[in-house]
Amino acid sequence: MSPKNASYYGNRAATLMMLCRYREALEDSQQAVRLDNSFMKGHLREGKCHLSLGNAKAASRCFNRVLELEPDNGQVKQELNNSEAILQYERTAEIGFDKRDFRMVVYWMDRALECAPACHRFKIIKAECLALLGRYPEAQSVASDILRMDSTNADALYVRGLCLYYEDCIDKAVQFFVHSLRMAPDHDKARLACRNAKALKAKKEEGNKSFKEGNFEAAYELYSEALTIDPNNIKTNAKLYCNRATVGSKLKKLKQAIEDCTKAIKLDETYIKAYLRRAQCYMDTEQYEEAVRDYEKVYQTEKTKEHKQLLKIAQLELKKSKRKDYYKVLGVDKNATEDEIKKAYRKRALLHHPDRHSGASPEVQKEEEKKFKEVGEAFSVLSDAKKKSRYDGGQDLDDDGMNMGADFDANNIFKTFFGAPGGFSFEASGPGNFFFQFG
Repeated sequence: MSPKNASYYGNRAATLMMLCRYREALEDSQQAVRLDNSFMKGHLREGKCHLSLGNAKAASRCFNRVLELEPDNGQVKQELNNSEAILQYERTAEIGFDKRDFRMVVYWMDRALECAPACHRFKIIKAECLALLGRYPEAQSVASDILRMDSTNADALYVRGLCLYYEDCIDKAVQFFVHSLRMAPDHDKARLACRNAKALKAKKEEGNKSFKEGNFEAAYELYSEALTIDPNNIKTNAKLYCNRATVGSKLKKLKQAIEDCTKAIKLDETYIKAYLRRAQCYMDTEQYEEAVRDYEKVYQTEKTKEHKQLLKIAQLELKKSKRKDYYKVLGVDKNATEDEIKKAYRKRALLHHPDRHSGASPEVQKEEEKKFKEVGEAFSVLSDAKKKSRYDGGQDLDDDGMNMGADFDANNIFKTFFGAPGGFSFEASGPGNFFFQFG
């Protein structure tokens, strides 16, 4: 009815601002000041709209125009302070982003959004940093809110894709990156992320294929190459490290496999598969305390029968490892035959018999006597089927009346084994050579 009345546009702008429809309010405010450049409220509302939308420089121009019209306007001075504060927040956040201090960026974007609640740009920066921090649900929530208002927002589409990409949903992530590029063909971040996602998927699949075919060396190299593609993709890289650890264990690179599992766990502390793989590697390298620790972690997280059994086995091996290793004392394998055990005892008993070292220093005599006793203990256990079974099962031999304590007499074992009727001696037959002689 009166399309040239600046106040009407100004009033409608004020109403739209109350409804948080700042873009529409901005258009009405700008129309108002076009009709009347001396309309102070029009300039003030335009400045507030610019500020809410995150355009602090444009807001400052509007607020300075208000001061030209009303130099004593206290309200606009505060708005100018808010504009300057937003500019400072942006500068600080940019420094933080360059330093990859994403927590700092989130903090300053939150401060900026207190003054500019409708700024999509600030929300996108915050969402991207949340994604880079691994806070995917929060990042997706922010991006989804923007997409509900603007389904063609290329930045929000990119962030949604980034979250999916970092959650190892690569196919879905690529779809969002492609959509983002349709909306904004020059979106460099979306293009780079799309390229990385495709390359990562292809290299990982190549590695999996080589592994299934039994080509472990090739699989190891392919997983290594995949790990260089994108250091920011924590979840996928954790899986790649674990995959490489699996290949490493097949190649008997157990130390490297443990290191890869540790790297996977550092990236994802909830990655059960990596704990299980590392625990098995610890078992294979007889690091039983470490294996028990990992299996305990797994069982605390997932109380399954299988995990309980693995923990029990590791605990048993740890208990066994703290006893004397009688197989090691005799120098035989755990699968040694009865004859192999006898031959090993014969050799070690003669080597460490006290009479053979009667001319040595007291320290050497004491050490050899100790070894002679251990050899006797080892033979006593491993040559007896019942004792050997209990020993291999991790049971305590002393608890079954099989006393292996300080009063154990290794000479009795020696005499019984060699069948000596009386005394015996070691006599020199040449420099450094001895022969055993029965009395």
